[in-house]
Amino acid sequence: MKKFSPGILPTLITVPVIVILLALSLWQANRYFWKVDLLEGVQQQLAADPVVLPEAIKDVEAWIYRRVTLTGTYDHSREIHLFAHTEKGRKGFQIITPFVRQDGGQTVLVNRGWVPEGLKEPASRQEGLIEGAQAISGIVRKPWFKSMSFLPESNEETNVWLYGELDRMAAHLGLEVAPVFVELDDSPVPGGWPKGGQTRVSVPNNHIEYAITWFGLAMAMAAIYGLYGVRRASRRKDDA
Repeated sequence: MKKFSPGILPTLITVPVIVILLALSLWQANRYFWKVDLLEGVQQQLAADPVVLPEAIKDVEAWIYRRVTLTGTYDHSREIHLFAHTEKGRKGFQIITPFVRQDGGQTVLVNRGWVPEGLKEPASRQEGLIEGAQAISGIVRKPWFKSMSFLPESNEETNVWLYGELDRMAAHLGLEVAPVFVELDDSPVPGGWPKGGQTRVSVPNNHIEYAITWFGLAMAMAAIYGLYGVRRASRRKDDA
């Protein structure tokens, strides 16, 4: 008599599920190593010495998180207000301002930093509206968009934005701009606002935990399947 007899239907159901779970585990493991490489690349970019941002950027990905410098003037009449919380939960806005470059390069949307809700309007922080040619430094960031369709939209009419929708912002301002943002460093600003240095690098890497979970589920299902097959074979032997 057979010592293992799980039956056709349980086998047809269980084996493909185990294969899928193992494939998911392998995929998550691969994602882990991809994320490690990504994080190492980000750290290398952040650690590199600042360079002048090119007049025109052809490869956006090569510049993400790179420290850059620019010289030019702010166009404060075309501020963008990007809704943002601080780490302590305070509501406010990040002030994004067109920066017209002296070298003739593309105008850049510069994230000058964060202001509390009460200082959203430029008139409330006149000292920080720096005029004339400026040499600035910051970190290159790429645009981002809402991740799910049910999330709220930015409001162009009130100039309150929820995502870094660079192309849409440029169209709203009637400008042609570089395909990236530059987030300023924490250099002091007259009056103290906007407060720069708001760059946050948040790239979670939980893929090993996910890989272990999928692998554990596959092993648990294989164990249940094996136990079931042994017990079923034993019952059939007793019935014989």
